[in-house]
Amino acid sequence: MPSESRLRADARRNSEQIRSAAIGAFQGQGLTVPLEEVAKAAGVSKATIFNRFGGRIGLIEAVIEEVVATELFAVIDRMRAIDDIDERIDYYLTALRDLQYRQPAVNDVLLQTYPHSRQLMKICRAGSEANDELVAAARASGALRPEFTAGDLHALVVDNALALKYGERPAREAYDRRTTYLLDGLRAR
Repeated sequence: MPSESRLRADARRNSEQIRSAAIGAFQGQGLTVPLEEVAKAAGVSKATIFNRFGGRIGLIEAVIEEVVATELFAVIDRMRAIDDIDERIDYYLTALRDLQYRQPAVNDVLLQTYPHSRQLMKICRAGSEANDELVAAARASGALRPEFTAGDLHALVVDNALALKYGERPAREAYDRRTTYLLDGLRAR
């Protein structure tokens, strides 16, 4: 019979393998990737994921910092550090759309795909606050069209997430060109 310390070492190793596999799978395919794929990549059974993390929500909570939060919060912090409002708008929307394109899990967060994940919802709230803050500052300075609201920005971000998650993925060049159109369209004339 295996010793208790041997079981603990195996459990720790399994947990780390699952975390590593989940990070890779979530970053590459989004948070909805089948848990069977995560288990296979980790070299464990799906039941082991449930035993170690309690299921998908527990697994998301265990890795969401590495998968989404760190990079998204870095974009928000950088945006807040830019003094010029036009540069702030350009940076934020370009960086956010870039993140949406590169990291499918970001779109799952923005779409609130797993509303029972407290950490996921916390990230959503932080993103919404950053959007509201940017639009308020840009409207106050006259940098945005007067009718453009924080709700409009939210809708544009969500629409982009839906298109990337469920639509045909555009070529990067076309996607970046559309980012330019978006920025041109929301500016004050």
